[in-house]
Amino acid sequence: MKNQVKAKMLQGEKTLGTFFELGSPTVAECLGLAGLDYIIIDNEHGPFDPQTTLEYVRAAKLYGLTPFARVSEISRPSILRLLDVGVMGLVIPDVRTVSEVEKIVEYGKYLPLGKRGVANTAGSGFWYEEYAQQGLEHYFEVSNSETMLLPQCETVECLNDLEHILDVPGIDGVYVGPFDLSTALGKPGRFDDPEVRDAIAHIQKVCAEKNKFSFIFAANEAAARQDFDLGYGSVTLGMDATILTNAAMAAKKNLLG
Repeated sequence: MKNQVKAKMLQGEKTLGTFFELGSPTVAECLGLAGLDYIIIDNEHGPFDPQTTLEYVRAAKLYGLTPFARVSEISRPSILRLLDVGVMGLVIPDVRTVSEVEKIVEYGKYLPLGKRGVANTAGSGFWYEEYAQQGLEHYFEVSNSETMLLPQCETVECLNDLEHILDVPGIDGVYVGPFDLSTALGKPGRFDDPEVRDAIAHIQKVCAEKNKFSFIFAANEAAARQDFDLGYGSVTLGMDATILTNAAMAAKKNLLG
C-alpha cells in the first residue's frame, strides 16, 4: 500500500487531480494515462456508493492514479466503507467543529489513532497484499500512514477554528472548497473579493505552519495557477465532465471558429 500523492508531497512536489463524476472506469483509466496524480470519487454530490467506487478504485490503480473519495457525510458507515474498498484519501465535507474532526479520525484510522473497524476487505486485497501479511499491528501502522484524512474547510466555523482542527492527531491536512466557503462568507463565487482571497491564503498559511497538507479545488487553469502560487500543495482541477466538455469546445472553436 503506497500513497503516491502523499509521497510526492512529502518531497515538496505539487500534485494535480480532478473530481470524478462521469461514472466510467474507462474515464478513470484515461485520467491515469493523462498523468494526473489522483481523482476524487464524489460520493457527496455524485451518484456513487461503495460498490461503484470499488470499480473506479480498481481502474485508477491500473494506471497509477491514486484514488481518493469524498464522503457523503461524517458518519462511521460513510467513512469506513469507502476505506474498505481501497480509497487512499478521504475528503470530508461540511466540517464545523473539533469534535466532528475527532470522529473522522475515530472512524478513519486504526488504533492507536482511532477506532476504525477491522475486516479483510477488497482495499487490502482481502489481507493477501504483502503489507497485510505481517500482523495486525503492521497493517494498522501502514494503513494509518498511507490513508489521508482531509476535512473540507468550507464553513465559517471550520475557518475560525482551523488551528485546533489541524492539531487533531490523525488529520493529514485540509481540503478547501472555495465555492461553499465563499458562500458561507456571504460572497458566493466572488473569488476576487479580499475577504475570500484572505481566507484562502490564511488556510494555506496555517497548513504550512502546522506542517499539514493543503488541497484546494480550482474551477479552471487560471485559478489553479493562482492557488499554486499561494503555496497550495495540491490543486483539484475541475471535474472529468468539465475537462471533457472544455476540450471538445476548444477543439470546435479552433477548427470551425
